[in-house]
Amino acid sequence: MVVLAASLVTKTGKPLVSRQYMEMSRIRIEGLLAAFPKLVGSGKQHTYVETENVRYVYQPMEGLYLVVITNKQSNILEDLETLRLLSKLVPEYTETLDEDDVVLQAFELVNAFDEVISLGHKENISVMQVKQNCDMESHEEKLHKMIILSKINETKDVMKKKASEIDKSKVADKGKGFGSSSMSGFGGGRPSAAAEMPSIRPEPIPVVAPKPAAARGPSKGMQLGKGKAKGQDILASLAKEGEAVEVETRPMAAAAGASSVAAMAAASSEPVTLVVEEKLAVSMDKQGGLESLEVQGTMSLVVNSEEGARIRVAVQAGANKAFQFKTHPNIDKALYSSSSVLGLKDASRPFPIGSELGVLKWRMQTKDESFVPITINCWPSVSGGETYVNIEYESESQLDLHNVEVAIPLPGHAPTVNQVDGDWRFDSKRSCLLWTIDLIDDSNRSGSMEFVVTAADPDSFYPIEVTFNSKKILCDIHVDQVEHSQTNEPVKFSFKKFLTTSEYMVA
Repeated sequence: MVVLAASLVTKTGKPLVSRQYMEMSRIRIEGLLAAFPKLVGSGKQHTYVETENVRYVYQPMEGLYLVVITNKQSNILEDLETLRLLSKLVPEYTETLDEDDVVLQAFELVNAFDEVISLGHKENISVMQVKQNCDMESHEEKLHKMIILSKINETKDVMKKKASEIDKSKVADKGKGFGSSSMSGFGGGRPSAAAEMPSIRPEPIPVVAPKPAAARGPSKGMQLGKGKAKGQDILASLAKEGEAVEVETRPMAAAAGASSVAAMAAASSEPVTLVVEEKLAVSMDKQGGLESLEVQGTMSLVVNSEEGARIRVAVQAGANKAFQFKTHPNIDKALYSSSSVLGLKDASRPFPIGSELGVLKWRMQTKDESFVPITINCWPSVSGGETYVNIEYESESQLDLHNVEVAIPLPGHAPTVNQVDGDWRFDSKRSCLLWTIDLIDDSNRSGSMEFVVTAADPDSFYPIEVTFNSKKILCDIHVDQVEHSQTNEPVKFSFKKFLTTSEYMVA
């Protein structure tokens, strides 16, 4: 038996973790894994497929495949035994079998795979032994850490001692200075040479903590003072080389997303940045009827330079019959009502530079279904011990919807998807099926998906949540021009608008 590689891939053949045990190029292993989904036929009960050169022994694991690639001369029974052992190991190192969790635990999985397979041959080992080997503590490492800790504590003691000596010397210097000034004031004689000499105060002696013993060899890429975990540093390095890994950057992403308007302003080279953002909240019933729809919009202004501080913004708005508009308290309401121009009440005052200011807001509530960007209909039907679910979307809106995600709660394990327009994955943490469509435009205003689960109550597939964003908005509003409030000269500006969902639910 010779194992060429052990891999975890998605249903589309995207490799998440792959460990090669024979020398082969990256292009070859990616090609073998990309060809695998095409060889696996739907509805077949086999656990292996063969080509002219290799054999794929595989096992579905929720939304993923665990694949062992061997040569055709290997013993199929031993291949299946290896696959069975690896399938038991994967859940030990991943809390959920979704893509994000597998990528984050990639190195732990690779280490576990190496304990099972050595030079292409299976080791005689159990799951418990693999975990013991991977979790084994090193006595030398413990001793090394104890030595480093003792040196740090010793250094702290030295620092405290030096600080005490410095404090004592300061007190002594103050006492000497008081004695010499008293003698010179009342004795009338010439001060001694010792009194003429300036007192020399000892400077604090910096004490540097000893550095941990560095491993021999080059230390390229090591940066001191950063709190990243070692595993994250390795993932970041691999990502730069083009490896399919995902570095955990959620806190940073959250900080960046806290002010999308500020980010757009920073990216703009114009003196003024205007951003229109709409948030859409929709509630629909199971039959596809609209229960409520609310739009909240904001036009934000950011002045990037002194040139754009004293300005007026000319706005062009359509009928917008159902919309209610409000201006900022510092904006001249009369000027906006009469000529649709946004300017400060005191025209001589400038707008603050670098600050985000919401100059105009609007709100709209309606039950008019023509405003609904996308409708979702779900058709569950029970047959025997299984439930067949057909779900479809339809968009009659003029908006192009980006990054559409439909979350369908599931009562049990991962479903069997028979047909889908777009992509899907099972989120075991939320126990829901995520149906994703990158873009809905005039080429795909409708689509559907069919999946099968164990028999379940039809109400268990609700509520369905929908998220998306769009570069168009529902309110008919534009910026005509920006001009200087005193000279009436035009000022260059950048203008962007987008729509996001705050809540979009079918229940």
